Amino acid sequence: MTSTPELPLRNEFFLPTNSGVGAHRLLNVDKPCTYLCGNSLGLMCKRSRELVEEELSVWATRGVIGHFDHPQKRDWVGLADHARPYLAEIVGANEKEVACMSTLTTNLHLMMNSFYKPTSERYKILCEAKAFPSDQYAFASQAQAHGLDPAKAVLELSPRPGEYCLREEDILKVIQEDGPSIAVVILSGVQYYTGQWFPMQSITQKAKEQGCICGWDLAHAVGNVPLSLHDWDVDFAVWCTYKYLNSGPGGIAGLYVHEKWNDSLKPKYSGWWGHDPLTRFAMPSQFSPVEGAGGFQQSNPSILAIASLLGSLQTFKKAGMMAPLRKQSILLTNYLEKLLFQSKYFVPLEEIRRTAVPSYHCFSYPRELV
Repeated sequence: MTSTPELPLRNEFFLPTNSGVGAHRLLNVDKPCTYLCGNSLGLMCKRSRELVEEELSVWATRGVIGHFDHPQKRDWVGLADHARPYLAEIVGANEKEVACMSTLTTNLHLMMNSFYKPTSERYKILCEAKAFPSDQYAFASQAQAHGLDPAKAVLELSPRPGEYCLREEDILKVIQEDGPSIAVVILSGVQYYTGQWFPMQSITQKAKEQGCICGWDLAHAVGNVPLSLHDWDVDFAVWCTYKYLNSGPGGIAGLYVHEKWNDSLKPKYSGWWGHDPLTRFAMPSQFSPVEGAGGFQQSNPSILAIASLLGSLQTFKKAGMMAPLRKQSILLTNYLEKLLFQSKYFVPLEEIRRTAVPSYHCFSYPRELV
């Protein structure tokens, strides 16, 4: 987010100084740095600090009463629900299709436990090669949990020799040819290493044509590119919020489940926070799930983590959400491409597949030279 007439939000965030990030050799060490690491950890939103400090104050002055009687009408028992309208708008879903909970990999396992049901004929998990390692570990362990060899059950898509990005036609061809043996197609919405935005709608459609479940890891897509999960008929998706959603290090994650699965999806690894809130604190012995994605909630979430996320989501809303942010992102990356285009180390992508994470190869320099 830069300071422009369209998005005057630079001052809504804390920017580290050059000295703060270790750039001591620069003359202007006390000036804000040029921060290009939002794909790893987004900057702190000033509104997030305000909300976290408010919740700390409520904790200090009201203790457990904050769960049900909050001076800002943000009772802790329902605080996660305050994030749902924002998240639903960002990922293109109905509010009941999203939940704010847990961590990305935990949510991925919850989704795989419900959706990955391998048979002797249909047992493969299709993903991209060099997916984020946590995903790869999760896929392998899911295969092993079903008594399968990950080397045979996990099918990886690789770019053509000499290329860095996957071609749409190659992805669709594999789904077409191997579809009868694929149980779940699960790719990254945006590839964390190359910054490639995969053609999610066409991949989801092809997966459905072949009878496959289709899910997405949106760690590098949510808050980065516009999404329409419900309309694309995506079955499930998971994401973290500490990158482009600026929720803070290790911030709370999110998940999406299409509403068509509300009545039929089993098993659900249940917990009391996924129970109907009207009777949750009556402590009944029988589980009565919240309708939709909220039924996957297990334990009460961190109030401080949600407060930090809410501060950023409110700032996103102030910016107009994804349409103007995407427009600005394209302008910035197009300009960067213009500056870097002559470098043989630059990895160009067609504009529609480019995200806020343009990737290029560069030489490695010792930190002490920076």
